[in-house]
Amino acid sequence: AETVRLIARTGAAGCSIEDYDPVTGSIDAVGVATERVAAAADAAVTNGLVLTARAENHLYSVDDLDDTIARLCAYRDAGADVVYAPGLADLDGIARLVREVEAPVNVLAVAGGPSIGDLRSVGVRRVSTGGALARAALGALIAAARELLGTGTSTYAANAVSTADLEAAFAGPE
Repeated sequence: AETVRLIARTGAAGCSIEDYDPVTGSIDAVGVATERVAAAADAAVTNGLVLTARAENHLYSVDDLDDTIARLCAYRDAGADVVYAPGLADLDGIARLVREVEAPVNVLAVAGGPSIGDLRSVGVRRVSTGGALARAALGALIAAARELLGTGTSTYAANAVSTADLEAAFAGPE
């Protein structure tokens, strides 16, 4: 709860809480995770933050949709505003989750996963990219460096964004 209060002081609009414990390398018991979500939700609502509760099963090879749905229902009941099962990429599974959890659902966009239109059609309310955009940019950087070091050529420069496009993308309001 204290972390949520500190996040609120930064002016953030929201934050997430997940049920994976990196110290133990395991998913928390649902009761423990639900208590943490409830405490975070109390702090979030007091401070005007949107709280997203995450069921990490599918990121850690626990492909148990029934457990994921049960967890997200518990987190919703504990006060989460949005629920999220990162790594769940099967459209039928996502549709079932949306129907059964009855809360706004966030989905992680993944390579080969459903399109934004497909996700919208089953009721997904938010899509996150995780680290994919940064990894795509870093992939282009690595490929360019390899070309430059390996062949001494710079054909990668043909794919570079123009200065005008960069300035337009990052321009403030007029």
